[in-house]
Amino acid sequence: MSGPSAPPSAGAAWTPSPREVERREQRRRLRLRSILIATIALVVVFVGLGLLVVTSPGWDRVRVSFFNGFHAKASLPDIARAFWINVKMFLIAEPLILVAGLAIALARGARSPWLVPLRVFAVAYTDVIRGVPTILLILLLGFGMPGLRLQGVPNSAFFWATTALVISYSAYVAEVFRSGIESIHPSQLASAEALGLSRGQTMRFVVVPQAVRRVVPPLLNDFVSLQKDTALASTLGVFEAVFVARDYTNYNFNYTPYVVVAAFFVALTIPLARFTDWLGRRYAERERAGAR
Repeated sequence: MSGPSAPPSAGAAWTPSPREVERREQRRRLRLRSILIATIALVVVFVGLGLLVVTSPGWDRVRVSFFNGFHAKASLPDIARAFWINVKMFLIAEPLILVAGLAIALARGARSPWLVPLRVFAVAYTDVIRGVPTILLILLLGFGMPGLRLQGVPNSAFFWATTALVISYSAYVAEVFRSGIESIHPSQLASAEALGLSRGQTMRFVVVPQAVRRVVPPLLNDFVSLQKDTALASTLGVFEAVFVARDYTNYNFNYTPYVVVAAFFVALTIPLARFTDWLGRRYAERERAGAR
């Protein structure tokens, strides 16, 4: 058994000891073994699922009805144009949801007795809106609000579908913001108060910036869900991607356009989901580094 190696002299380049080289080689072998096992498991699972589907008795019928190349090619241009409406709806709704959600969260956390009505409204808003399914909210606003004949308010289905999404998601996002605000340690509030900051200044300069940074991953998760829920606008007759696919399907008796629409949503959702995962890991690493 060899003894511990002598420490390197000052100025000499460090070289790993034989024991360290052996550890590195062992870690490399274990990493390769894990990659190999994961690859084999993935191939076995996906090939097994594929064989299960392809060898099922009704596969030929399903392939013709859902995976028809002719109908996919024929419906693709119209679906691509209609999908832009989904993207526009998402891009319009997202900033409005952020602003409304943060405002509701701040109203719910207000401590002044003069703001009790606002706090009660914020609590009632989040409780009621979260209890109503989003599709029901879209139907209620889309078919009910035009009947009021409000002056200066658009009556288009696109407008009310987007408004319903903003109302529905702002209630969820408000709770995400509230969780971030409440995660800030009370000692920071006490420190801000000791420095002479008012309640509003404390929220603006101390609490909200930290809270927003902490809740970015769950916020992005909500927006992944929002991207998909723009398809609910089809219930009001908005000529978006799902509506176009349903129109084509009803006319040609083939469901392939639905698969095409699903591919569009997946192509839009996966990059944001991976970005959310990366952001979550990055914040976790920063938290661990700060705790050391």
